[in-house]
Amino acid sequence: MAAANAGDGEAYAQLLKAVTPVIRRVVAQRWYVRSPIGVEDVVQDVLLSVHAVRATYDPMRPFLPWLLAIVHHRVADAARKHKRSTGREVQVDEPSVTFLAAEANTYGTGYGDVDALQVAIRSLPAGQRNAIELLKLQELSLHEASAATGTSVGALKVATHRAMSTLRRMLKTNEH
Repeated sequence: MAAANAGDGEAYAQLLKAVTPVIRRVVAQRWYVRSPIGVEDVVQDVLLSVHAVRATYDPMRPFLPWLLAIVHHRVADAARKHKRSTGREVQVDEPSVTFLAAEANTYGTGYGDVDALQVAIRSLPAGQRNAIELLKLQELSLHEASAATGTSVGALKVATHRAMSTLRRMLKTNEH
């Protein structure tokens, strides 16, 4: 590692080749999710971490404890990430419907009255109409729309929010 940190690319390649099986073995022993994909993901994360923090290695100290500390932390990070992602998931068989209530499963329903929406958009004030057309219909980003109109991002956000509120109110009253 000292030679690698001194700029010897060959030494660095040899080091990574030598430590990868060690890392893989340690991760496989400590990683409680017994899937080859999970182990390889953690091994890759360790290798990336070694690369990112290689300058912190002190050549006056042993290399293996430094490496194992990185492995320990990456395994702990992976365990926390796995716990967060699977902690609230419930495995179920393929459901025939999304929700139990039939009226909640609206397959094949349309978007509503498109003509009424177009009329409502045309009746908006110019700034709000422009914001809706650029951000919602043309799907420009806030920065793109800001550059196109010369309007600040904040003003576009406010105009879009007000326009959406107005459109909801207008279309709701047209529904009844």
